[in-house]
Amino acid sequence: MKKVGIVFWSSFTLVMLAVLVGIIAPQTLENVTKNIQNLLTYNFGWYYLLVVAIIIAFCVFLILSPVGAIRLGKPTDRPDYSNASWFAMLFSAGMGIGLVFWGAAEPLSHFAISSPQAPVGSQQALKDSFRYTFFHWGISAWAIYGVVALALAYSNFRKGAPGLISSTLFPLFGEKTKGPIGYIIDIIAVFATVIGVATTLGLGAQQINGGLSYLFDLPINFTVQLIIIVIVTVLFIISASTGLDKGIQLLSNWNLYLAATLLLLTLFIGPTVAIMNDFTSGLGSYLQNFVHMSLRMEPGDAGSRDWINGWTIFYWAWWMSWSPFVGIFIARISKGRTIREFLMGVILAPTLVSIFWFATFGTTAIETYLTKDQTLVELPTEQLLFGVFGNMPFGFILSIIALLLVAIFFITSADSATFVLGMQTTFGSMNPSFKIKLIWGILQAAIAASLLFSGGLTALQNAAIIVAFPFSFIILLMMLSLYKSLMAERKKLGLYIRPKKQHTPDGQKKDG
Repeated sequence: MKKVGIVFWSSFTLVMLAVLVGIIAPQTLENVTKNIQNLLTYNFGWYYLLVVAIIIAFCVFLILSPVGAIRLGKPTDRPDYSNASWFAMLFSAGMGIGLVFWGAAEPLSHFAISSPQAPVGSQQALKDSFRYTFFHWGISAWAIYGVVALALAYSNFRKGAPGLISSTLFPLFGEKTKGPIGYIIDIIAVFATVIGVATTLGLGAQQINGGLSYLFDLPINFTVQLIIIVIVTVLFIISASTGLDKGIQLLSNWNLYLAATLLLLTLFIGPTVAIMNDFTSGLGSYLQNFVHMSLRMEPGDAGSRDWINGWTIFYWAWWMSWSPFVGIFIARISKGRTIREFLMGVILAPTLVSIFWFATFGTTAIETYLTKDQTLVELPTEQLLFGVFGNMPFGFILSIIALLLVAIFFITSADSATFVLGMQTTFGSMNPSFKIKLIWGILQAAIAASLLFSGGLTALQNAAIIVAFPFSFIILLMMLSLYKSLMAERKKLGLYIRPKKQHTPDGQKKDG
């Protein structure tokens, strides 16, 4: 095993303490973390919105700037992976289980249970349900991932720094990033990754259990969920042993094929015309209202403010808490791409797929609710997609595909997380040993299982959201550090939108 140090042992201890409290006193931990989360969202909701707006503006600036031509690596480096494999891996790590879990549930919830700003069940609620779902899973989420990943990829491949979050801040803090400041930054990143992924694994086990229960009448209990976690853990450990180029890449490609199959079957078996109408209308409304939604706080409307806190602010914090994991992984697989190519690929392609995904499954769920089964909203979130399929032709086949997709997303997320955690706790090693990945893999599975047993999963999710607050400051510093480095390199390489004017010996100006 590669040498491990203070980041490994400190983050390991911190995670175990949090989990121990979650097991011994889950309700107490849930209450405490919920109160802290509410305090942050109520008092700093404006801050989360502004941070994400700044991130998006920064990404747009880099795409349009001459520095967008800078390559993440040496000038002769080219991408290690094809565009299709690259997209499959970043998409699987970035969204994964969440798309299947919320694909039908979120639009239906906004339409029939709690609308952003209209009476539930109304035509306006229908419009809002799609534009806000697109908003929560679209450009903003991927911009957060993209800017963290870009700072890491630039620092690592262009400057030769270790693959650590702390290394991205070297232009600002110099050698201090190799001391206590750097350790604290990397410990926060590791803690956020472990907690976030363990929570997602728990949710994944619940959804697989929910699907099996709906299809085969299996009980929904801890025993079934534990068996699911054990099986998936064995599979992702096998995948982790094969390395990045085989295990994760192969599984991500399978994910893409299965997701495309499920998406297209649902599109053509379901209400095709309604899906395309909602996709087109929702996309237009999303783009038209993007700035308003990005900065909407509703200070004089308590009901709307609560909705924003519970959905938009929650999502922004959740994506930030996931950004160390997803950012490090995306950076690792993006060597050789230009900054412009990287940002457009990371932000635009997944956004379009996510939007079409939610339009397809959200419209199908809403149409099923309106025309066939109004008890759909009473189903637990983990069973709702299967309830929708139960009202469709070939529903059993669709449900089996969905279960397989969740399982492979489950494996891919865990495998990717063990790789990232291995990097972060072995001084930024680009190829961490199997032993260190095995330790983190087993630990994540044990955390998920323990908290499912104790009922502490919600508390752990709250903890992940809380960690996003301090990490948001790190993201801002990462952008400032990246900007400083890129402006210095722009000057060195002579990258300007228009050629600079040079003075001739006779005092006349000419293009240079």
